[in-house]
Amino acid sequence: YKCYDSIKDKIIVSRNVRFCEDESGFKNCGESQHNNDYSFLFKFLSQCDDEMHDGDDSNTGGNDSRMAKDIITYHRRNRQQEVGEEEHHETIDLQPTQSGENLRRSTRNVRQPNRFVSYETFTPSHRARINAIHSHFEPSTFNEASKYIEWKNAMLEELDALRKAQTWEIQDLPIGKKTIGCKWVYKVKTKSDGSLERYKARLVAKGYTQEYGIDYEETFAPVARMTTVRTLIALASVKNWNIYQMDVKNAFLNGDLMEEVYMEVPPGLSVPQRKVLRLKKALYGLKQAPKAWFDRFNSVISDYGFHSCLTDTALFVKYTTAGIIILLLYVDDMIITGSDKEGIKECKKLLQETFEMKDLGFLTYFLGIEVAYSTRGYFLSQTKFAAEIIAKSGITDDKVTETPEAVGSKMKIDDGVPLANPTPYRQLVGSLMYLSITRPDIAHAVHTVSQFQHAPSTVHMGAVLRIIRYIKGTINKGVFMSSSSSLNLIAYTDADWGGDPNDRHSTTGFCVFLGESLISWKCKKQQKVSLSSTEAEYRAMASTTMEIVWLRQMLLDMGIKIEEPTDLCCDNKSSIYIAKNQTFHERTKHIEMDCHYVREEFLKKTIKLPYVSSEFQLADFFTKPLCSPRFNFLLDKLSVIAP
Repeated sequence: YKCYDSIKDKIIVSRNVRFCEDESGFKNCGESQHNNDYSFLFKFLSQCDDEMHDGDDSNTGGNDSRMAKDIITYHRRNRQQEVGEEEHHETIDLQPTQSGENLRRSTRNVRQPNRFVSYETFTPSHRARINAIHSHFEPSTFNEASKYIEWKNAMLEELDALRKAQTWEIQDLPIGKKTIGCKWVYKVKTKSDGSLERYKARLVAKGYTQEYGIDYEETFAPVARMTTVRTLIALASVKNWNIYQMDVKNAFLNGDLMEEVYMEVPPGLSVPQRKVLRLKKALYGLKQAPKAWFDRFNSVISDYGFHSCLTDTALFVKYTTAGIIILLLYVDDMIITGSDKEGIKECKKLLQETFEMKDLGFLTYFLGIEVAYSTRGYFLSQTKFAAEIIAKSGITDDKVTETPEAVGSKMKIDDGVPLANPTPYRQLVGSLMYLSITRPDIAHAVHTVSQFQHAPSTVHMGAVLRIIRYIKGTINKGVFMSSSSSLNLIAYTDADWGGDPNDRHSTTGFCVFLGESLISWKCKKQQKVSLSSTEAEYRAMASTTMEIVWLRQMLLDMGIKIEEPTDLCCDNKSSIYIAKNQTFHERTKHIEMDCHYVREEFLKKTIKLPYVSSEFQLADFFTKPLCSPRFNFLLDKLSVIAP
């Protein structure tokens, strides 16, 4: 700042200035000195700027005597100086610089830091799609949505659809009956290229107020497992099948409601006073709504020649003369793929005739998973969801970590001070668990922090924030499904013996590949205390064997029969010897059931038990925190990449 001293008639340049806006600038010297005319001050400052920037000495010899005054610059005092030391000031040198001197420019390549989100490596179409998904605004309340004409029209469209489906009847509330509440949920629907398709407003019932035996009974409805989703995409990548996505409009309205349920009048609907709505259709949010919809869909799709698989009830397969059609259902979203292209078109046409559906084209965005396709394969990521987690955590600085966990960290239940409000902790952990669908690199860290949700502390919250800082630095990472891999399964299993300091239970970790594509992984604490490392490893081997048997059967349902035994790689020779040994002894009596199961599958040639050294044991990634070099080495082997 350039400050004018009216007493000394000088201009002072200083960084530290305090503005007193309630006082006059010339209260001590009187206003008659300048007659309320401060134009000289602006002229003086402009001429000083010319001198400092142009360095022209010819301007210093003007008629105005004020131009000869010294310009004083105050510098911030060094922190090591004493408090009573006199402030140092010096006069600015206004000598002109040499115009012919060339400034040296750096020749280093400028690139964006890794901690910032960059879409430059994506294709233009996928980059536009992701940017469009991130840019849309979605209100959270009715009052907020009612301010925009787009969301008003969306709510009117939803109410019209509910009236056409005869979802309710307007009645008086019978004596002894209770009503349940409702709310609006808003979502922006996008096209396959990421551009705006429509604004979707959905009326949802508050089913958490329902009472069992009064307004609901059976509630279970199967949905597709995420392992099934990854396996289907990996198979389609190898087979070079196109994957299509379809969305059912108001899917739950297709299910009939048998119970007597009354609901409050939703905001925006005009009905007579003291009237309520008796539901006739299964509205979103009701506890029995998913089951009613799935039963209806299962009946319809079975009439078209599809059959539900025993390995995953939400997986439907149909064999035709031209090949196979595979349909996977997750509530009201479905993906369709297979080798029979004409059969897929016919299937989509039949579904659109039965239900009100929307064909979304090729699979690009499914359940929050962003899907990018190239000739090399499919890439699955959750960039948008990861950005939402970072925003929810409140982290605004640029600090990132190289690993999600500190090496050797062993958290206990009583570490730190209990959180006064554990809800944010639980919300973040729940979000991280869903993010691990495409991020196996955070599986063990999320497994650890999820064990303290009943009573989280400041130490546990710090571990969650460390995971989020790691995600912030690797936000673009995801799982890559190669199109050039084989269709053979290979699994790795490992265990951390007594690794939990709270109860000394061991941790099971395994991962299963379909060729080069990682399709299944797990990090789970064992239910019993193991008395030896061999026992812990063998229990992990039994869990991995069950996963292999399930995956082999599911691939068989999809038309892929694996003839060769699946390699189950283990780094514990004692466990391998026990599986191959025909004789039981006292040391294996307490794990006899696991021994029988693993040995039975080994004799049936479902699995093989090759030994792998601990250096190349990929399942080690899911059992304990690792140092940065080891972490990055195994992460590269798992095909977790940032495009």
